[in-house]
Amino acid sequence: MPLKKTHGNMYDWVTHTHSHLAGKCSHECSYCYVQAMEARFKSGKYIGPLSLMEKEFDVKYGEGRTIFIEHMNDMFAMDVPDNFIGRILNHVNEFPMNTYVFQTKNPSRMWNWVSKFPKKSILGTTIESNRIYPTLSKAPSPFERVDGMLHLPKEFPRFLTIEPVLDFDVDILASWIYQIHPDFLNLGADSKGFGLPEPTVEKIMQLVDKLKEYGIELREKHNLQRLLQK
Repeated sequence: MPLKKTHGNMYDWVTHTHSHLAGKCSHECSYCYVQAMEARFKSGKYIGPLSLMEKEFDVKYGEGRTIFIEHMNDMFAMDVPDNFIGRILNHVNEFPMNTYVFQTKNPSRMWNWVSKFPKKSILGTTIESNRIYPTLSKAPSPFERVDGMLHLPKEFPRFLTIEPVLDFDVDILASWIYQIHPDFLNLGADSKGFGLPEPTVEKIMQLVDKLKEYGIELREKHNLQRLLQK
């Protein structure tokens, strides 16, 4: 798979994406578009045991790009072997003149790889809510993700993504965001019609007001408009 230009619902501040990792993500989030896609076609790269796609290590990244690495999987999930992560980071480091985006629902595992991240890396996690929805995901709890982000070194820009935003408690979620104080926050909604428990417009606007109060840059995704227009 060559380096791909971003399109669709990807972050508009990312220019390209690339994946080396095949197989099923152990987080099994019910709202994951990759999981939904593979279930629909019942075959593909992102089902079955984890593996590395060897030809992807030949891809040349060039320079001056912002590349989301492993956007189709979670390279820091607990079942991803260390040698897989090491090889992916070695490949990325061959092209230091790009900015690299690493996003995971297990940020505490990033701690062990801090020295391997390219200097121009942006580290992030997804926190859909402060509440736990055990039937929707097997990923570490939102609290664990917050704790993982709090321990990442300040030398790297950090971001949070709340997408798909699930019903939440404004004060609790806002306090978590304040503690992490990310460089920016992406906010988006379910765009695939999974019928998730969603917050009211009032809650969303209260959270947005908190972000402004904290001086945190909000990068609103276009799919959020569905909720704001209810």
